[in-house]
Amino acid sequence: MVRADLHIHSRFSRATSKNLTVRNLASHAAVKGIHLIGTGDCTHPAWLKELENELVYNNNTGFYSLKNPLTEEDIFRECSLKLGKVPLQPQFVLQGEISCIYKKNGTVRKNHQLVYFPDFETAKKFNAKLAETGNLAADGRPMLGLDAKHLFDMVLRENNSYLIPAHIWTPWFSVFGSKSGFDSLEECFEDLTPELFALETGLSSDPPMNRLLSCLDRFVLISNSDAHSGENLGREANIFHDMPDYQTLFDALKRRNDLFYGTVEFYPEEGKYFADGHRACGVCLTPEETKARSGLCPVCQKPLTVGVLYRVKELADRTEPVPCREQFESCIPLKEILAELCGVGAKSKKIHACYENLLKIFPSELEILQNVPIHTLAETDQKLARAILCMRQNQVTKQCGHDGEYGKISIFN
Repeated sequence: MVRADLHIHSRFSRATSKNLTVRNLASHAAVKGIHLIGTGDCTHPAWLKELENELVYNNNTGFYSLKNPLTEEDIFRECSLKLGKVPLQPQFVLQGEISCIYKKNGTVRKNHQLVYFPDFETAKKFNAKLAETGNLAADGRPMLGLDAKHLFDMVLRENNSYLIPAHIWTPWFSVFGSKSGFDSLEECFEDLTPELFALETGLSSDPPMNRLLSCLDRFVLISNSDAHSGENLGREANIFHDMPDYQTLFDALKRRNDLFYGTVEFYPEEGKYFADGHRACGVCLTPEETKARSGLCPVCQKPLTVGVLYRVKELADRTEPVPCREQFESCIPLKEILAELCGVGAKSKKIHACYENLLKIFPSELEILQNVPIHTLAETDQKLARAILCMRQNQVTKQCGHDGEYGKISIFN
């Protein structure tokens, strides 16, 4: 089983950790159990230069590896974990995210698009063209007055380069977003729509929600962390049966072949745009409640921030999802499970110590959450084993996120 987190960021993007360096990302990916990660922000000139200095092309896979492999000292320096080992050596794929803000069909549109390139030469060539539309050095995720269709056309003109629409349901910046999106992919990408092959579901939706729309049936659904810090790597990820190379990775997504297994998912209810509401007013509503109130907040009487569930139901042409071809597993971050068990904060010293002890015994965080047999876990910690069994069986309590505020998933409450 190979895990790939194909949408992340560097410290050059807004609201990201200043600790995000190449080795920081690699260290956290190793601890999480991520074999392949996006570089994030490959359109930013300073970050691209840093990537060139730190990475070397792997002729066997078509991805990039660290010039100097990770050491135990890296894991301690970047993650504050004394493991006595390096769990794995992650590889990188050149990846960026572009914010397209433009007017189309009389409405301002705002959507984010993921782009992937096979090598530095291709990325530099693309960046030179992209720089004609705006300042790439201003943000790791550049905000450009560029139609998404035109961006897609630019990507298609580069050899072995790909575009995937990012977090397609997020209210503010996505292709289907309630605030600035479209009602169909065709309205956004027009005649280039047949060239699309995959869509990123985002933290606030999962495959069954997306399978309520028959128009999405032909697309592979991928999930990524969109991490703004190393700690958030792998909260969503893609699973492959074996380690792909650059071309077979995208061939697997395009052809929906058996190399692609499925995804690791955030519980969508935990996503900060799942339900409707107003964070400032303390209001969180279901789509039905929102409709009953004509979309207005019962406290301030202003329009609610309509969430992902509402928007999915608004565009859906099914009442029940068709069976998902891809497999998926919803997970709770290990530190959050430990925090609930111990009754302390997930960032406390006690939880960090427990986390470290577990990673000295087991291969990685995601292996613990997904694959380590329950009876094996029970030999180390019976309460943790019970909690993870409940999670794997989806026996959890869900408090929905809304209007930019994350929800809460509990096991024993």
